[in-house]
Amino acid sequence: MFTGIVEELGEVAAIEDLGDAARFRLRGPVVTEGARHGDSIAVNGVCLTVVDTEGGEFTADVMAETLKRSSLGALSTGSRVNLERPMALGGRLGGHLVQGHVDGTGTIVERTPGEHWELVRISLPDQLARYVVEKGSITVDGVSLTVVEAADDSFTISLIPTTLALTTLGLKQTGDPVNLEVDVLAKYVERLLGRGSRDTGVLAEIQEMDR
Repeated sequence: MFTGIVEELGEVAAIEDLGDAARFRLRGPVVTEGARHGDSIAVNGVCLTVVDTEGGEFTADVMAETLKRSSLGALSTGSRVNLERPMALGGRLGGHLVQGHVDGTGTIVERTPGEHWELVRISLPDQLARYVVEKGSITVDGVSLTVVEAADDSFTISLIPTTLALTTLGLKQTGDPVNLEVDVLAKYVERLLGRGSRDTGVLAEIQEMDR
């Protein structure tokens, strides 16, 4: 699990095309400190498994499914990326519970600079719209953010100077893709409510048969 609080602005050092997959080498001296084979590191909000580490860099294999569902396939050598290690049990939860399992991608539609912040509007896939609510949490490229306004096909977020300076969101341009992960609690609630409705229907049928 992650918190969506980016620890380091890293960089793609190299990408090896493996046909139906890719091997990424990423530079991140902070997140690789103490990292070992099999550990997890979130890259732009995507949970990847460390293959090996050396000299402040780590490699990770990215399968076809991940390349298809996230914006990692659009990265190239030199691209900047948001990096975060998993949260430690007993530590502070600075953002919200983030799995590193991308639900879909959006596109930056508009950026509106303010005096001390920047308002960013991002397109929202139809299948994710129901999970995004005003003042709720969403992860954008691995950054835990609060939704300012939620529409049927987009949402807005407000970026403070720290977020603009220390994450890739300060570098993204209109038209750039971003990874989106909605609040997993909303998905569990929807699943449980749906199951409850079905169970109620079955119970009603049984009661009708007993009459």
